[in-house]
Amino acid sequence: MNIRSLTRGDGVVIGAAVLLFIASFLDNYSYDGAPDGLDIPNLWASGPVLLSVVLAGIIGAGLLVFTRTTEKPLKVAGLDLGQFGVAFTVFAAWSALGNVIDPAGGANNFDNVDKGPSAGMGLVLALIATLVMAAAAIATPLVPALQAGLVPAAKPAAPQPYGAQPPGGYGYPGAQPQQPYGAQPQPGQPFGQPGAPGVPGAQGAPAAAAAPAPQPAAADFSPFWFAVPVARPLFAEDGSQTPIAELAPGTWYLAVEQRGAQLVAQTQDGRRGVLQDTSGIQRG
Repeated sequence: MNIRSLTRGDGVVIGAAVLLFIASFLDNYSYDGAPDGLDIPNLWASGPVLLSVVLAGIIGAGLLVFTRTTEKPLKVAGLDLGQFGVAFTVFAAWSALGNVIDPAGGANNFDNVDKGPSAGMGLVLALIATLVMAAAAIATPLVPALQAGLVPAAKPAAPQPYGAQPPGGYGYPGAQPQQPYGAQPQPGQPFGQPGAPGVPGAQGAPAAAAAPAPQPAAADFSPFWFAVPVARPLFAEDGSQTPIAELAPGTWYLAVEQRGAQLVAQTQDGRRGVLQDTSGIQRG
């Protein structure tokens, strides 16, 4: 799980879930003129409120956060778990509204009953929390301000220009130098043979004896690390439009090849795919 992939919208959902949990311990009802010693039950004492408001809202928030922090989307019955999370939050807000409008249910419709209880502080706060939660869950994919990372990505010490080779070879920003991707043999050294001292032909070989220099990579591309501003899908290299992974903000990925305006990226678990939308990426 990668908490750096959480967005500001996810932060609002988490905050609303915390408020809902706190509200569940407050009064479910409110009585006018009730004595001070009257013990009024909280939201946990009402089965309908507990199941349809408290647990539905917390489960919905949990599904949204879990989906955001996993690289590969999980599906149930063909639907993304995040879609289930949004549905749970909307259902919780709808149920909270119904309970606030009629907290006593049908109990105040009996004969000789003039007035039933009104919504308590816990029920009112639960309505506010679920409305905020549902609004954030729906608006996050639509509002760019909510798509920004909740935890900013750590910037490398010296960002390189697009396609530039970091000093000492490519690697995770700040890592030890490695052999550059697709490095060519040094002058006078046969291709594919180490230039250690004492190896025949490693030193002083005529230029004609050396293998022909390979053609440079297209557009002089050198691998580099990058981070995406928002979550973006990574598609298979065979050209199919089925995502094989999702790149999350706050995580560094390695670009190993450039295909026009697209990049072939490698995830931290070794999967490779095509990043079609490269706008706004942060280069390491």
